[in-house]
Parts: sequence; C-alpha cells; structure tokens
Amino acid sequence: MAAGATIHTFDLTISDVDRGVYESVSLRAARHPSETEQFLVTRVLAYALEYVEGIAFSEGISTTKNEPAVLVRDATGSITGWIEIGAPDAERLHYGSKLADRTVVYTHRDPVKIAALWTGKKIHRGDEIELRSFDDGFIDQVAGALGRRSELTVSLIESRVYVELDGQSFQSELHSQPAI
Repeated sequence: MAAGATIHTFDLTISDVDRGVYESVSLRAARHPSETEQFLVTRVLAYALEYVEGIAFSEGISTTKNEPAVLVRDATGSITGWIEIGAPDAERLHYGSKLADRTVVYTHRDPVKIAALWTGKKIHRGDEIELRSFDDGFIDQVAGALGRRSELTVSLIESRVYVELDGQSFQSELHSQPAI
C-alpha cells in the first residue's frame, strides 16, 4: 500500500444477472494520491462487473510490477484476466493480452478517443480486447457520492448497470465495443 493512500472500504453486493453471478464481499481499495475518484470508481465497478473466483486488485501505481489495475488468476496462479482502467497504452494491452486469456479495458473517458489511441498499433489479439464504458456523467455522479466506508450494490441486467451507493441510486448502459 502506498504512503499517503486513502483506503476505501466497500461492503459490496454483486448481482450480475447477465452472467449468473451473485456475491457479497468486503472490498478494500487503496486510492493513491495521484488517482482520481473517477478512476477509483471505475476500478471498483470493473472489479464487480468482472467478478470471478481469483479476481484481485493489483499492487497498483506504487509498484514496479507490470500489472493491470485488476487481474484474475486461476488456482495455479496463472493470469486468466487482464483488466485495465482508463487509457492504457498499446504496449500494455499487447503485453497483457499475451499473458491472459481475456483482456478488457474499462474507461471513464470518451471510448472513441481511447480506441483512437490504439489505431494502427501492434496489439496481440487486439480484435478480441473489449473496451467498456458508461453513459456520460455516470462515473462522476457515483464518484460524487463516494465515502471512505460505503455500502455498494452493483447489479447488471441486460447490459444495464444499476448502482446503489449509501442509499443513492445511479444507472447507466454498459457500452461495449472492440478495442480496435
């Protein structure tokens, strides 16, 4: 954990009807001083929307390891899911897609501009990488309600995300497109 990091604790309930995943977990997320609340919210939502056994936050910004914000390992320790947040460069996506069975990017930014960054770049299995985003303003609204200790429910029904954060409700379409 980085010095000066702010710890956020979530009592997280996941109800992903689309995949048949229903879980309740206690989740701790360290927000580095250089990390925006929007990035943190996107990272937590990606964790919830990708939840499977073996999912975890990486050591993050404060480490020299080349890992995504969220990763999934199987029982043998092999990386099966490489989950990036924001606007990773093409090199990171290339590296991650070579290591993992599945690579996905969740962004709180304009997905068209993010995808344009990768156009013409060498990215291993680039056509299989999924770029996921939310409706304009959704992440900002959720970030505005963020506390240090929160009750969070994330539901996904027919590609629609419903979030309840400490009694406040938000919803967005979960947009998905090929990264390149």
